Formats: sequence, structure tokens, C-alpha cells
Amino acid sequence: AVGFLLQFKNDPAIPPSQSELEKKLSGLEEPPFLESVQTFFQTRGFTNALAAFICSISITNIVGAFIDEIMHRGGVTSQLSIDLAGAGFELAILIGGIIIGGFVDKTKEYKKVTMACLAVTAFMCIPLGLTDHMLGQEPVLLVLALLGLGAAAGPVQPINAELAVDVTYPGDETAVESVQQIGGNLISALLVPVAELFSKRDFDFFRGFPGLESDIRGDTLLLVGLALITLTYFSSFDAPLARSQADSGGESEGDNSGSAEAFGDSRMGSLKNAAVVDNKMPAFSGASRKE
Repeated sequence: AVGFLLQFKNDPAIPPSQSELEKKLSGLEEPPFLESVQTFFQTRGFTNALAAFICSISITNIVGAFIDEIMHRGGVTSQLSIDLAGAGFELAILIGGIIIGGFVDKTKEYKKVTMACLAVTAFMCIPLGLTDHMLGQEPVLLVLALLGLGAAAGPVQPINAELAVDVTYPGDETAVESVQQIGGNLISALLVPVAELFSKRDFDFFRGFPGLESDIRGDTLLLVGLALITLTYFSSFDAPLARSQADSGGESEGDNSGSAEAFGDSRMGSLKNAAVVDNKMPAFSGASRKE
């Protein structure tokens, strides 16, 4: 917190993107928070991104809350091993967010990547509560599934935070993030006692079939169901990426990226010059840039 306060600066003199520059030049004022929220929910595509964000934060929060129980049921009983597994889970979320989020930031493949991550998330949840009666506990499989879950579920949050901002442009980005954080933490908090209740129940599969008999915990079924329901709902996403189109000078998604970038650079230069002439923004000199 102290480091943040010492390094905190005002907004940069030059907005970081063409879309933000256009918002400043237009003199657009952000509406009240509640009005923004109403607008968001009326915007096509926002609820899809919100659902994916809530699903991701709910699954990661629930797994984090019950990490001890999950590890014990899989045969990992040493506290040090449990702590290391939990740290690995958080690290997988971080690394997955950097790699997968970076890929989406460049390609804008929000829908394909989110659907793939949700599908992998549902699959990786299964070993966290599944016990094959013939094989018994599989600690290695459990830990690998936990790491895979973190790498798949974690990136869904930053990807869909960006997606929500993209489809609601020129809406208030802070309000978008606030809605997602409030919704995600509220729903996950409500689901924690539900998951605890479900964790006390086992569901048997293939009873009477030697070699196939197994059981799965109720909380695992809850997580798998949450991921699959969200995947189904998110698959209906079909909304224009308003901010991305503004940044590329209004080019449509299917246009050649090279020509879009050239057009965007030209348009950005024109807007900067206009800003200087109109005295709406300070001169765009190197000295005015925020380092």
C-alpha cells in the first residue's frame, strides 16, 4: 500500500489508446454508477462476459477455501504438501493469466479462448472429487489436475474483464470492473456454504461393475455443473467489440490487421493534432509522457 501511494500519479497526458483519446476529445462525462450499470445490462454481450467472470472467480475461490479437504480426500495429508499444492494452484492462475491473457490481448479471440478454458475447467474439476474404487487415491493425478484447473480457470477473469470493457465502450471502465467484482465475490460467497453442504455427499457411479465402480463428491459435481452451464450460456455470445473497432479506426473484426493498424495510426495522429490545435489537451511532446 505504501509503495502504491509513493508511485501513484495522475492520468497520463496522452491516453494509452485511440479509443481513450476519442473519449477525452469528445468531452464525454461518465454517468452515475447506477445509470451505468443499467446501461451495461442492456448491452449485448455484457452478461456473457459477466457470467464467465463470476464462474471463474467462484470456482477458484471455492477450491481455495476447501484446499485442505480436497488434498486430504486425494491422499495428500502432509501440511507442507498441502501448502505447496495451494501455492502451486495460485501460481498456475498467475502464469495462465499471463500466457493465455497475453494471447487474447493480441488476437482478440475472446470467445474461442474463454469457451476452451471453461471446457478444460470442467474437466479438471473432476479429479478433485473422483475416487476410482479399484485404483484408490491418486495424489499425483490430484495435484496435476489442481494445477491444470488454475491455469484454465484463472485466465477467464482478466479475459472477460477486458471483454466486458470492450463491448460496453465508451462506458465507464471502472464501473464495469466494479460490477464484475461485486457480482463475482457475492456469488462465490453464497456458493461456499452450498459447496460445503454438497461435499458431505458422495454419488456412486457404475455400481456393480467391477473395475468401473467409482464415486464423486457433491461439491465437485457443483463445480463441474457451474462450468458447463456457464460454457453453454457463454456460447451464445455475439456482440461487436466496440473498443477494439474504435482502436483500429472503425475497421470490422475480419479486416486485415496491418491495414487496420496503419489506418489507426493515421487516425490517432490526426486526433492528436486536433487536440493540440483545439487546446483540449496539452501538447503531445515527449516530455509530457508519463514514464
